[in-house]
Amino acid sequence: MQIETTSLPGVLLLTPRRHGDARGFFSESWNRRTLEQAGILLPEFVQDNHSMSAAPGTLRGLHYQSPPMAQGKLVRCGRGALYDVAVDVRRGSPAYGQWFGAELSFENGRQLWIPPGLLHGFVTRQPETEIVYKCSAYYSAEHDGGVRWDTLGIDWGVSAPILSDKDRNAPAFADWQSPFTYES
Repeated sequence: MQIETTSLPGVLLLTPRRHGDARGFFSESWNRRTLEQAGILLPEFVQDNHSMSAAPGTLRGLHYQSPPMAQGKLVRCGRGALYDVAVDVRRGSPAYGQWFGAELSFENGRQLWIPPGLLHGFVTRQPETEIVYKCSAYYSAEHDGGVRWDTLGIDWGVSAPILSDKDRNAPAFADWQSPFTYES
């Protein structure tokens, strides 16, 4: 597995090996032992999520779960292509308010590890794009929150995204108080 650090502390870009032939390919998308041997210790995952967005330009985010139900996410694209974004909102972090984005697609097989304390969002690039992700905490409606997608200077590559009411009405970053603290 190829492991790349990013500009945000703790955020990793993981690219599993694919073994292919004329029939297709096989890939081991998750292996705790492989990562631990590389010095990467991720928390236990307790939930897998899978969502499909029908149209290109569908933007979901920026989402988070506040403590004590903060979630880390290991995100990959099962079909199609998306631009995945993480924003560091851990008070005291050297990267507070900064974002990192990566193209995740069925073709490139890349995955993004987003630790707890970061906002997460994505925009789809192709029709019927599927996102699949492992979570380190169970979903909790009372801890669920969001920050408006267009208030952090992120270049999403789309000017008029398809949004849910929740995402359209989320507070601006400047009006939001982060519940997260940076721990190095």
